Parts: sequence; structure tokens; C-alpha cells
Amino acid sequence: MTVIVHISDLHISKANFDEEMFMAAVSEINNLQPDMIILTGDITDNGYYKEFEQASRYLAMFEPPLFAVPGNHDARNLGYQTFEELMGERSWKLTVGDDFTVIGLDSSTPDESRGEIGRPQHLWLEHQLDECVVNENFSVVVLHHHVISIPQTGRERNVLSDSGDILKTLTTHEVDLILSGHKHVPNIWKINETLIVNAGSLSSVKLRGKNLNSYNVYNISEDNIEIYLHNVGGDKFLFGEYPRNKI
Repeated sequence: MTVIVHISDLHISKANFDEEMFMAAVSEINNLQPDMIILTGDITDNGYYKEFEQASRYLAMFEPPLFAVPGNHDARNLGYQTFEELMGERSWKLTVGDDFTVIGLDSSTPDESRGEIGRPQHLWLEHQLDECVVNENFSVVVLHHHVISIPQTGRERNVLSDSGDILKTLTTHEVDLILSGHKHVPNIWKINETLIVNAGSLSSVKLRGKNLNSYNVYNISEDNIEIYLHNVGGDKFLFGEYPRNKI
């Protein structure tokens, strides 16, 4: 079984970051001992260099391997450059064993809230997913912006500008999991054979309604995908259970 913890929207800053909540989450997640942690952006609140430096120190507290993509807040104030210096590549491919692939995409646009994958990155994505299909790999695609609107988040303002084309590529390649953040609201959609899962905010004070700070845990076996929603410092419950795609 492969266990993935999915965190998002930390918003590390002086104003919008709950350090106590973050530290509680670090303890919980380290105790789970997942195979990896996926972080879907908005690590910082303003993209400032000092926020990224602070983020580097906080993220080093996680014991499992952590892989991150930038969010729209991370791309502010030259943060898209700082991300590469202090966090790593903004888009990447991770292969686990012979049959498990995770692809990270940069959906941010400097100094704008809207998201876009863009044609060059889209072509790269298609090539990587073609290989996944040929090799019959379990495939996970990771990006900050949601590719389809999320309930209970108010007026839609900044879904991916090229979401239609990206969603078609992801679903026609039967990507197993699409992981996103951005809206601070957990949600699951299933389109064709693809699960589209959003995480809530791990440690931001900017929460909608009665939503709590939370993270998702994915237990991926040969037959099933179990998705658990963990409220930081509180309850966890089964968010969804689905059979794995069979080749």
C-alpha cells in the first residue's frame, strides 16, 4: 500500500498563518509515517523572500519526503523565482518503483490569482501521461488551481484559464488522481475514471464557513483508493472510497 498525505494552503506570513495549528499538523503527519507528502501550493501568503525562508524551516520539520508545487500567492513579489531557489522545481515528475508516477504542474501566473498551465507545459504533460499509459502506471497529477469548480466556495473567479483542455487531457489519459488546493475547501469529484480531489487549508486562518484546518490522506492499495479527511487536532473520517482503475 502507498500512503500519501496531501496538504495545501499554508499561507505562511505574519497575518494569516496559524503556527500552533501547523505544529499540531506536523506532529500528526509525522506519526502517520506516509510514503510522501504532497503540498499543492500557497506555501506563503505574499511570496516574500523572508516568507519562503521561514517556510523552508517549517517544512523541514516534516520527516517524510515532501514534494511541492507553487500557488498563486507564491508567485507574487518575484516569489516564482524564489520558489525555485528555496523550494525546488516548479514542475516535476516523480517515479516510485516501476508503476507509480506523480507529476507536479506549475499553474501559477506571476502577480495574478488566476491559473494557467500554458501550451508548453501542457505538451510536456501529455508526453508524460502518454508514457504512463504505455507503462500502465498509476498516475497522480498535482497542481494548485482547481480544474473544475468546487461547491460552497462562492462566485467562481479563478479556475484555470485553460481548464477545459487540461481536464480533457487528464481524463482521456485516465489519470487516477488529480490533487489541488486553492479554495481552502475539501472536495471530491469523479469524472469518467479520474478522481479530482481538493484539500482544505492546513494552517491558514482564512477559512470558509464551518470548515476547519485539515489535510487529506490517501491509502492506495492494489484494489482501492481510500481518502480520509483529517481535521487538524480533531476527528478524521472516510471522505471517499473507490475501486482502482484496472488496465
